Amino acid sequence: MTMPTTLCPNAMQIHSIRQETADVWTLELIAQDFYPYLPGQYALVSIRNSDSTLRAYTISSSPGLSRFITLTVRTLPGGEGSTWLTQEVKPGNTLWLSDAQGEFTCAKVTDKRYLMLAGGCGVTPIMSMTRWLLANQPESNLIVFYNVRTPADVIFAQEWQQLVQRYPSQLTLYLMAEHQANEGYLSGRISQELIAEKVSDINARTVMTCGPAVYMEQVEAISYALGVSRERFHKEQFHTAAECITGNEPMLNISVVHTNQQFTAPVGTTLLYALEQNKVPVIAACRSGVCGSCKTLIVKGHYTTTSQMSLTEDEIAQGYVLACSCQLTGDVEVA
Repeated sequence: MTMPTTLCPNAMQIHSIRQETADVWTLELIAQDFYPYLPGQYALVSIRNSDSTLRAYTISSSPGLSRFITLTVRTLPGGEGSTWLTQEVKPGNTLWLSDAQGEFTCAKVTDKRYLMLAGGCGVTPIMSMTRWLLANQPESNLIVFYNVRTPADVIFAQEWQQLVQRYPSQLTLYLMAEHQANEGYLSGRISQELIAEKVSDINARTVMTCGPAVYMEQVEAISYALGVSRERFHKEQFHTAAECITGNEPMLNISVVHTNQQFTAPVGTTLLYALEQNKVPVIAACRSGVCGSCKTLIVKGHYTTTSQMSLTEDEIAQGYVLACSCQLTGDVEVA
């Protein structure tokens, strides 16, 4: 089989597909060659072996520990990549992946004490790192908070319990359900009072978080309020895209001048996702801030960016962004 694009040179055969929750599946892959990656990193996947339709997914396995390279994917209504990976591909099929990417990893941290906070499917890099730290750093100590809507939405539910039993002195796990919390779950959402109560030494820990944008912003504010230094706080910007939008976020307004459209989108979603959901023409290949194909001009508005690597200084000054790496924090007007 011919490599579809030089961005995704790594061929992997699907060994098996395992359902985690009602809308999340884990694909277990066999790499044809050695595939180096760090815990917490992600990879681009060529969708339908295309040279232009690429999607980024966290590598949920842990290097040196997991039998397979795994991708854990939440299926999104109308999501071209997630629908193909969770509903159409079969064991034996070949996927093409990029080299591992991303700076959200514990492998570059020298600390031994961690506070990990995950919301929804943002648990995938958190699990990868937790597994790796427990096995490779016996002196490490981890406190993990994992927030979900209901207990049925916990990804890796059985493995979390196995890790707690295997590493009782290293791992403290708090599962939090916003609704239907039963025995073994904290009820509600994350709060400063809860973290202060459960993590008395937070200012001596490295804090790592991944989840919906609103969740990560709240965690960041809580961490700083409780004395965590900025050098010790890390969040995974890649996961502020559509797959971690919960439906509970406030809405913002978007106006597109050249198509004369106005519509709303959840705070924290990417500009690319908002445009595509509302049928605004936009070219997007890598979807991770690498290729530059989704360059878009924002006339005015409120947003943050996680990648500008293919933009010139003049373009950035004019207001150009990479739509895939532009997280919306307020109303925006697009040229």
